[in-house]
This record gives sequence, structure tokens and C-alpha cells, in this order.
Amino acid sequence: MRRRHEVAPEAAGEAAAEAAVTVAPVEPDLQAAAFFDVDNTMMRGASIYHFARGLATRGMFTTSDLFKFAVGQAVFRLRGNENPEHIAVARETALAFVAGAKVDDVVRLGEEIYDEVMADRIWGGTRALAQAHLDAGQRVWLVTATPVELARVIAQRLGLTGALGTVAETSNGIYTGRLVGDLLHGPAKAEAVRALARREGLDLTRCTAYSDSANDLPLLSLVGQAVAINPDSELREHARRHDWPIKDFRTGRKATLTALPIAAGLGAVAGGVAAAVALRRHYRTQR
Repeated sequence: MRRRHEVAPEAAGEAAAEAAVTVAPVEPDLQAAAFFDVDNTMMRGASIYHFARGLATRGMFTTSDLFKFAVGQAVFRLRGNENPEHIAVARETALAFVAGAKVDDVVRLGEEIYDEVMADRIWGGTRALAQAHLDAGQRVWLVTATPVELARVIAQRLGLTGALGTVAETSNGIYTGRLVGDLLHGPAKAEAVRALARREGLDLTRCTAYSDSANDLPLLSLVGQAVAINPDSELREHARRHDWPIKDFRTGRKATLTALPIAAGLGAVAGGVAAAVALRRHYRTQR
């Protein structure tokens, strides 16, 4: 027997259900989307560096290799230009990064290392911008020179629609060491987004793109709204001249004193040679 004034759980449940407010689902906006660069835009530093760092903690290569990797990226960052010679070197090292590796192993390691190393390096402000697009019913893609498998891991962990990244050729689940096309960098990012827009029926004048680097001006100039996030000096000046919004989530002395791991564009991909050494050593030991 229930005590006086004791309310049956069923009654409380019925009352709560009657008082519930039904929130109407967001109507999908199928013609608008947002595109986010990754390195220094969505994430502090270079995603491929963080991946290499995760491999280093697993004993797959030495701290000396990691240091050389970081210094090489800093040089790319400080020189501020990427000529055809740099691009050729980056292409070759991108090939070395995946040659002979199993796709499933790269994806698995990417998931582990994201959770261990990268998750805490996501810029909260940029993540909020991406969520605002999702809340508005728009799709959100990452667009990065990072290998597409790692880019997809990041997108999945953030709950985004998907990712465009550098695509490596595979055969029977193993990377051949050749790229499909070229590095997804500079004008190639804009071409990839154009192709995606055709496939998905997007109106690029209603889309938004976000980046930290002047290297992404072809992409930023392609869409209806461009936003500079943590911009380098060239992009900041361009954004000011064109009245683009500028958002800087960094603190302290900002760009000049960003740590060695913070590098963008081809520098990040070129530095992947360190991780290539790690993966190759790993697979040799497994044979």
C-alpha cells in the first residue's frame, strides 16, 4: 500500500509526457553547405604532425625523427611560399607516407590517435561555427591536403557530413604509393569543391568556406561567403580588403610564436615522410 501523498511513477511519467514540447525538426537546406580547412582552422597545428606524434608514442620511430619533422614544418611556415619544387617534394613524400600500408590499419591508427592527441586540439570557436551550419540544416565538409582517410576520421569524430582530402591509390586494401590525381592543395581544393557541388546539387553562392591560409584563396573566392579563421598575414590583409569576416581564436602572441607543430598546407603533407618511415618499419617487422 502506498503512503498518503505518494505519487505513482506511471502518473508522473504521463504528466511529463503531456507537458513535453515537441521541437520541429530542422528542414534540410540542400543547396547550402560549409567547407572547413583543417590545419590551424579546425585544429591547432597540423593533423598529420599529430598523427606522426601518435605513431612516435607507439615506438614506431624516434623522437629525433619527430623533431626533424617539426622543424621541417616550421621552415615551410616561416618561408611563406610554396613553389613548384616544394610541391614536387610534397607529392613525393605524400606517396612515401602510405606506400605499402594497409588502409584498415591507417584508419584504425587514425581513430586511436585522434582520440588520444587531436580531440583536445579542436578549436572550440571553429567547432561552434560548424555546428551552427549543421543546426541550420546545412551539410559540412572538411577540405584538406591531409590524406582523406585521416580527414574522414576527424569529420566523423566531429559529427560532420564528410571530408575531402588527398586520395591515394589502393589495390586489395593496400596503398600502392601513387596518388589519384594530386595533393588536395590550393586550386585543387577549389576544383574538388566544384566537383562536389555538381554531384550534390549545391549552389556555391549560398555556401561558406573557412580557412587560415592565403593558400586557400581559390576556395575562399569560390563561395558566396568566405571567413578567415586564425589567418596568416596575407589572408588577414586580403580579408580586410574584401570585407570578409575575421575570427581569431588564438591567444597570446598568436602567429609569430605558434609552436613548431603548427604548420599548414603542403608543409604538413610533406612532413608526413616521418610517419612513412614509421609505417614502413612497422610493416617490415610484421612480415
